[in-house]
Amino acid sequence: MSFLCLVLLLGCLCSFVLPDAQGDALYALKLSLNASSNQLTDWNVNQVNPCTWSRVNCDPSYNVIQVSLALMGLTGTLTPRIGVLKNLTALSLQGNAITGNIPKELGNLTNLGRLDLENNRLTGQIPSSLGNLNKLQFLTLSQNNLNGTIPESLGNLPSLINVMLDSNDLSGEIPEQLFKVTKYNFTGNKLNCGVNYPHPCASSNTDQGSPHKLKVGLIIGIIIGYVFLVYLQYSCEVDRRIAFGQLKRFAWRELQIATDNFSEKNVLGQGGFGKVYKGVLADNTKVAVKRLTDYESPGGDAAFQREVEMISVAVHRNLLRLIGFCTTPTERLLVYPFMQNLSVAYRLRELKPGEPVLDWPTRKRVALGTARGLEYLHEHCNPKIIHRDVKAANVLLDEDFEAVVGDFGLAKLVDVRKTNVTTQVRGTMGHIAPEYLSTGKSSERTDVFGYGIMLLELVTGQRAIDFSRLEEEDDVLLLDHVKKLEREKRLDAIVDRNLNKNYNIQEVEMMIQVALLCTQGTPEDRPLMSEVVRMLEGEGLAERWEEWQHVEVNRRQEYERLQRRFDWGEDSVYNQDAIELSGGR
Repeated sequence: MSFLCLVLLLGCLCSFVLPDAQGDALYALKLSLNASSNQLTDWNVNQVNPCTWSRVNCDPSYNVIQVSLALMGLTGTLTPRIGVLKNLTALSLQGNAITGNIPKELGNLTNLGRLDLENNRLTGQIPSSLGNLNKLQFLTLSQNNLNGTIPESLGNLPSLINVMLDSNDLSGEIPEQLFKVTKYNFTGNKLNCGVNYPHPCASSNTDQGSPHKLKVGLIIGIIIGYVFLVYLQYSCEVDRRIAFGQLKRFAWRELQIATDNFSEKNVLGQGGFGKVYKGVLADNTKVAVKRLTDYESPGGDAAFQREVEMISVAVHRNLLRLIGFCTTPTERLLVYPFMQNLSVAYRLRELKPGEPVLDWPTRKRVALGTARGLEYLHEHCNPKIIHRDVKAANVLLDEDFEAVVGDFGLAKLVDVRKTNVTTQVRGTMGHIAPEYLSTGKSSERTDVFGYGIMLLELVTGQRAIDFSRLEEEDDVLLLDHVKKLEREKRLDAIVDRNLNKNYNIQEVEMMIQVALLCTQGTPEDRPLMSEVVRMLEGEGLAERWEEWQHVEVNRRQEYERLQRRFDWGEDSVYNQDAIELSGGR
């Protein structure tokens, strides 16, 4: 097994890219089945790609095809939203205590070959919509509390070879076509077989065996099925198209044509990693093509590709999805979906006349979505991914103005040629944590600092460094500017004037408090991104803020004591402002 396969086995994600609907439907199933806190813990509502979730299997095109939740003690109901999984071929929920009806929406699963709901507490009638499942081979609804008649539509299923409806409360006649399947069992009901078949209509002449044999057979079958699912899910193919099915390797000429020869009129932005161009592929798909700079590593194609693949495994609704890449002896390019609402920085400070201002509810959603994306990179990836350049310009907005964090992993990507642990400092002044600036060593806490500055950008609409403030005050850094206004209780003076006072001052105060907690000078004092998410959701902020205020008061008192002790004046060789600017924030 290759190193790459091993990484995928141990990692938290796969590079599958699926519509949100599949992950949302499965998460809805988890909720409706009353899964406990220690069950299906990796079924995360914010992780839109369910192909890495336990008990879920996908095909090479990353469609969910098998779900196995047998023998888990689940007690809830079946959500109708399961009907979204149109590519599902096997659904196994036997051996639980599921109640309620069988959703008629199961009839939408036209690729279903096996449906096993045996030994639950299902009630109501068998939906006639199951007669739409033309590929269904195995139907097992035994040992439930189903009533009513067997739908005639089941007798018309062309692929059915095994139907088990025993031990229910069914009545009426059995559709004659069901006696032609290879195996059937209708015992333990109030059924009659119709005039053309002898009574009693127990089962096909197969060895039903003793209850003990049935249980053993069921357990063996479940074990074999589970092993097969695990094998399918975690086996690594040599063919890269299977291992990274949605990650495309583009030809240079293809991207050259898409961007009109990298025309300046198509430039969407420019940063420390290179220019980004708007492009249109041959199939009319709009893309953003990032042309990396500072990459002169000869023979580095394999290292670059490995890092690209590692970045591509991060799939989350608040992370920008990587479509593909291109390498030449002198060029490295990355291809992303085009975000039609551009970046948060653009919406805050670069709007064209007539374009709407980013309203306060959207800014709150951006804050929470960005936090969730970073939490995912830091705490749900193995190895963790550190962004190293968190700022409003790197948070993009999709068609619904939801936050999508871009450029994550690029700092590592352009430094793959480095052998030392400490790489050159990358980022944007004003957003860089003091310890990273002074030592070159980054961690997830440096991202937390950058996130805190981004929160201040959201609240104020201002840049992290603004020399125009020198005309009115000494605080060039946005962080110092906000700290001063917060101490003076002038919150209204902090908020972006473009909002025209259309905001909730309590929510503004909360966001500023979270920002200041994130931008503390000592990395260990800053919260984890998971804690940030909880604070933004209203949990634990008050206690943390009270603690911070106590520390901040002590720090300022010590600073003022030293100032009085040395009695620095305007002509001193020491400069107070310079010391503050170089210190931790």
